[in-house]
Amino acid sequence: MAFRITTTEARAGTASGTVYTLADDAGHATAEVWPALGFNCVRWAVRTESGGLGPVFYTAPDWATNPVPTRSGHPILFPFPNRLKHGRFTFEGKAYQLPLNETSGQHAIHGFTPKSAWRVVGSSEGADAAEVTGQFQLSVDRPDVLACWPGDLVLTVTYRLTAAALEVRCRVQNPGPGNVPFGLGYHPYFCLPSLPGEPVDAMVLQAPARSLWVAENSLATGETVPTPAGVDFTRPRPIGDAVLDHLYGDLPMEPADQPSLRATLAHPLAPEVVTVTADPSFRELLLFTPPHRRAVAVEPYTCTTDALNISARGVDAGLRVLAPGAEFAAVVRYSVATP
Repeated sequence: MAFRITTTEARAGTASGTVYTLADDAGHATAEVWPALGFNCVRWAVRTESGGLGPVFYTAPDWATNPVPTRSGHPILFPFPNRLKHGRFTFEGKAYQLPLNETSGQHAIHGFTPKSAWRVVGSSEGADAAEVTGQFQLSVDRPDVLACWPGDLVLTVTYRLTAAALEVRCRVQNPGPGNVPFGLGYHPYFCLPSLPGEPVDAMVLQAPARSLWVAENSLATGETVPTPAGVDFTRPRPIGDAVLDHLYGDLPMEPADQPSLRATLAHPLAPEVVTVTADPSFRELLLFTPPHRRAVAVEPYTCTTDALNISARGVDAGLRVLAPGAEFAAVVRYSVATP
């Protein structure tokens, strides 16, 4: 088996650019990455028992004409995931105001990366895997918002495709001169490869988390409560009619060199199980069922929603601050297996 990367020029809506397709020559897996739209891995599919390729990531049917990067594939949320209340925060005594890009017009959402073009800085092909690396730097790729943030940051992300897994490696660097805060989140939309388009109601989800962040208008308040029974997926259970947009914490902690998050998605009629594993840096988990209910988002976050404001009140919200020259690295792995 050998893995290859092919490139094509493509357009989705008004965006255009080079699309990188990672695949193996035996037809076991394929992944499609769009650098022009947030370095989103818009499609990932694996071979099913029927012999064809089935999607693991959900892609909106209207992607070609209406490519909203946060509604398909694997959106990357940086330098903050989810919402920042009123787009305002104070860091080291200085106040900042971000564009209010949430649909209500009241808050900032998902950082600067999902709708921005990234630069591809590396790729490789091999017998067991193919990978492509993209980079986003505030001062280079979004200089228009640099004044809205306490300093420059460089985010480097690598997608590594194997026959049954997609690994996402990240590195965040602070080129200086001052301290810079950040949070990172991934927003993957999952379906079952052998049952594409199946409603989520019968999907069996397990996501061990012992607490829930209290939220008002989808913004964490800084308080936590034990996970309520109606949205408790510590043990595998069908999603049913639950409408999820819930941020969980208190994930089981393993030894420092082992994943702390292990969530699974299955279906009574599907032979495969999708598994999400993440290292302890991803200390929060958001579960989301979009209105169409044809996928479920299992989102690893390094911090809470509105972490900058919650942290300012002395609550441990997971906000990270990089000193000049410092860096952060972490890995998330998505896999598909037949038990």
